[in-house]
Amino acid sequence: MTPVRISIAAAVGAALLLLIILELIRGRRLKERYALLWLVTGVVLLVLAVWRGGLNTIAGWLGVQGYPPAILFAAAIMFVIAVLLHYSTVLSRLTDDNVLLAQEVALLRARLDALERRVDVDAAPTGLRATERQAG
Repeated sequence: MTPVRISIAAAVGAALLLLIILELIRGRRLKERYALLWLVTGVVLLVLAVWRGGLNTIAGWLGVQGYPPAILFAAAIMFVIAVLLHYSTVLSRLTDDNVLLAQEVALLRARLDALERRVDVDAAPTGLRATERQAG
């Protein structure tokens, strides 16, 4: 059976996690897209911490006989690994999008420079440049 001290500590930790998540949602610092995943994780950790028999049952299913609270830590580590993997894919996608955006900006800048040169050449007989016409 899981020691009561461990269950209490895990329950307090899970409750603090839930409070932090709710505060981040309230302050709009955590997107709704991720909020549900974090809330479910916090609730699962809280349930496993409070329901000592459930933690022992799951530990028995997984073959953990020496220290059932290790399941809580294993679940938390697996969650962190999944979140890190997700953030890595998002970061990779954003990096690719950033490269494409920089290329498009460079192409647009080149077109703008070419148009400005063409306007300057067309305006040369009148003695006004495109930049002077914009200022005037």
